[in-house]
Amino acid sequence: MSKIRFWMLKSYHFIYNKLLMNQVALITGASRGIGRGIALELAAVGWDLIINYSNNQAAAEDTVNCSIEHAHKAGHEIRAEICQGDIGQAIDRQRLVDFVRNHFGRVDLLVNNAGITSIGRSDLLEASEENWDALMAINLKGPFFLCQLVGSWMLEQNNLDDSWRGKIINISSISSGAVSTNRGDYCVAKAGLSMVTKLFAARLADAGINVYEVCPGIIASDMTEPVKLKYDKMINDGLTPIRRWGKSSDVGKAVVALAQDYFPFTTGDVFNIDGGFTIRRI
Repeated sequence: MSKIRFWMLKSYHFIYNKLLMNQVALITGASRGIGRGIALELAAVGWDLIINYSNNQAAAEDTVNCSIEHAHKAGHEIRAEICQGDIGQAIDRQRLVDFVRNHFGRVDLLVNNAGITSIGRSDLLEASEENWDALMAINLKGPFFLCQLVGSWMLEQNNLDDSWRGKIINISSISSGAVSTNRGDYCVAKAGLSMVTKLFAARLADAGINVYEVCPGIIASDMTEPVKLKYDKMINDGLTPIRRWGKSSDVGKAVVALAQDYFPFTTGDVFNIDGGFTIRRI
């Protein structure tokens, strides 16, 4: 087969799939917490989903079932699949992207959500290199190289159809700018993810691929359950002007707004979903 014919067929299949298929979102770490909330909100507006998980297959399958149910209630038919993978590992990242290619043939949105909290929550003067490396692999290295893999694929899709627009959303944290001296590695990783967002936003902008940072505040999840009493008091005492815990659906709704192209003239920007935490008050 000639190269010209090959590219004609590839372009035809891409445009054909574009017309017939829902848009496709790959969400890392989507079996629970914020990732699950994002999946449910995207399902409700008709997106097909790849639910990535690391260890908890049962939770991932439950997210799939609940996403399909949410879609049905909103009048949409969607596909949702699970794919296991530790995004801190290069072989798993490649396998995850290959899975999306083979099962969906396209990707319109990457949500880099997977992350772990600081292991042991050690004081800065006692933090270990081993724990630092483990956290950085998942919270910073993984998202960077997934942006690279998926961003390259998105450029391929744009070359086949220059009207097509992909998006990447990195889920950061208020810890990218707010210091916690017992979670130094986590803060550094989230600050680094802010720069990853800007780098890829600049690199991919010419192809119309927008990259965003969504920055959640104090969100109720499995990760924050161990510090619930601490933050209950802080919220009640006015830590945030909106005096409640954030919900995963709050973050999910922000992702939907960006995914649905409600902010077409912005890229590389931060969207704070934090109850007003970043307002400076005296």
